[in-house]
Amino acid sequence: MRRSFNSWFANCRILICSVALAFLQNALAEQYPDRFVWVFGWNLGRDNDVAEISRLLDTAAQHGINGAVMSLGLDTLCKKSPEFFRRLDEVQKACDRNRIELIPAVFSVGYGGAALAHDRNLAEGVPVEDAVFVVHGREARFVPDTSVRMVNGGFEESANNRMKGYNFHDQPGEVSFADKQVKHSGDTSLRLENFTSNPHGHGRIMQEIRVRPHRTYRVSLWVKTEELRPTSAFQITVLAGNRSLAPRTFDLQPTSDWQKLTMLFNSLGFDTVRLYAGVWGGRTGKLWLDDWTIEEVGPLNVLRRPGTPVIVRSEDGGTTYAEGTDYAPLIDPDYSPYRIDRPSPPLKLTDSSRIQDGQRLRASWYHTLVIHDSQITVCMAEPALYEIFDHESKLLAERLRPRRVLLNMDEVRMGGTCLACRGRNMAELLGECITRQVQTLRKYIPGVEVYIWSDMLDPNHNAHADYYLVDGDFTGSWKHVPKDLIMAVWGGEPREPSLRFFAAEGFRTLVACYYDADDLNDVKGWLALARKTPNVRGFMYTPWQKKYALLAEFGDLCSNAER
Repeated sequence: MRRSFNSWFANCRILICSVALAFLQNALAEQYPDRFVWVFGWNLGRDNDVAEISRLLDTAAQHGINGAVMSLGLDTLCKKSPEFFRRLDEVQKACDRNRIELIPAVFSVGYGGAALAHDRNLAEGVPVEDAVFVVHGREARFVPDTSVRMVNGGFEESANNRMKGYNFHDQPGEVSFADKQVKHSGDTSLRLENFTSNPHGHGRIMQEIRVRPHRTYRVSLWVKTEELRPTSAFQITVLAGNRSLAPRTFDLQPTSDWQKLTMLFNSLGFDTVRLYAGVWGGRTGKLWLDDWTIEEVGPLNVLRRPGTPVIVRSEDGGTTYAEGTDYAPLIDPDYSPYRIDRPSPPLKLTDSSRIQDGQRLRASWYHTLVIHDSQITVCMAEPALYEIFDHESKLLAERLRPRRVLLNMDEVRMGGTCLACRGRNMAELLGECITRQVQTLRKYIPGVEVYIWSDMLDPNHNAHADYYLVDGDFTGSWKHVPKDLIMAVWGGEPREPSLRFFAAEGFRTLVACYYDADDLNDVKGWLALARKTPNVRGFMYTPWQKKYALLAEFGDLCSNAER
């Protein structure tokens, strides 16, 4: 009898504990209702994408994840094939089967996204002013300023490992060396090594160069590597004042033969630049540099839209010539922001042109620039942008009818430089752009809940002045957006000032954490911070390298988090 009673009592305890645990988990789910995964790195271009995403969703569902945030090109639906839509339907079924909500991520400005897929000319433009052209027959050809050049760009002139013509290079004879055995051409190259002998791991060289304001320059450099690590430490960069005019990165291999690297920069309003190349934070290996050049170039990747006009005048400025009457529209037929080692197009004259053979002209235009390895920003002031957002919002509603959407409005690294947005308050313009995106989504999807990457609305992150190539200040941008936006606060280490800032401003937040770490220590820090911060809705596992090995553990942590 006692044994039966004890068994009955034990079963009751198990039942009570199970009910209590379920109650606690439900309560925690109410505390943190958002438990998302960022599904990144697939574009539904092949059937295997569906299989891989489906396996990921299966794992996510087993560990408490209830939302999958996906880009997948969902803001260019008008350009997708039937095969894409078949695969999208299969992904939606996988979400439904796992009771995971599919949350589209759309409408990037910082990275072009839908806008550039519709019209490449919507890229933000930087100005070239009064560049020289000379007429030869029925063409006017660009004439570069040949006084702008590298001194000792081939590193042929040196004494005791010190290179003539350069303002500095790190630790001659210890980090930087004149190498007469390995070179691309001539008798000498510059070799950089022993990076750990520098307190910062630097191995760099710099030359200060006089340039003309508002002109475009092409920089080329031959590079060779041997066991170089990390390769991401290598840069070619152009500084003027405290601004970086060419924030470019290059995909180098640890060991490679000589390869030519080429980039463009615009001098903006500066007449002097500091041109650097080398390694910042290097650890091991060797790097060789040779045949470094700089040259002024003509209308490469010229932009054509209302906010980027072309102006052609006589050399004395007294006559402004008419496009279509005096010269054909200036267009780069080989437009490619990523293929810039090519001639620029000439200005073609019409049969009725007033421009004479041998005449010198002054031409102004706008062109696009690439930031890092592929980023192209679009202009937020051009009306055509919002026509695209409207068109794609309608298609998104028809195809998916999502309850929630994430705006990909992060890292807007250009702006304020073309005619459309020049002189605008950049914080207000950004807020206006975001507000119009929200309004357009809700026009077709009434009541849709909108999340947004937080950085451009966070003074502790990117909402400030002197941000990349932006001419203006993003400070105060958070004052110009809807208060019901949910801020996806992102990064590796916990950003306590950011979470507290948005809580004080009355915004709800989603913690977008992880960031390709080898463990979840930073995530645990975010969880602890969230317990002390009001208005945190939940967490998103956010990788950028398809690193999903820790997703299961992440889901368990978030599902069982305690305040």
